[in-house]
Amino acid sequence: MSVRAIHSNYDFEPRDLQKNYGDNILIYIGWDHHTLFCAAHAMLVSPQQTFQQLLDQQMVAGFAQHPDFAQIQWDQVTFTLDHQQIQPQSQQTLAELGFGQKSLLRFVTPGLEGYNGSHV
Repeated sequence: MSVRAIHSNYDFEPRDLQKNYGDNILIYIGWDHHTLFCAAHAMLVSPQQTFQQLLDQQMVAGFAQHPDFAQIQWDQVTFTLDHQQIQPQSQQTLAELGFGQKSLLRFVTPGLEGYNGSHV
């Protein structure tokens, strides 16, 4: 959805351009059916890190406080990257998987439906 500024001279360069992050990229990760996290988490990552490193580092840091996180069976999780389902291999780099600046990764954990099945 486009936004119309009140002033005609309202023009600026966005601060979240990739060039402002050096060799890293800004991505978003959302855990479907777990609304304890009200929105996807923003994370700064290297496109050269592996998917396993993303799971072990950023995903743990972002989601481990949820009681369901320890029960995730990662081989059953489904992943969607920028509206396309992917089947990442642990040693693939994020660049190889198609991650780019401001990509959105969503994941679904079958059998885990939030605290007491409440999707929270």
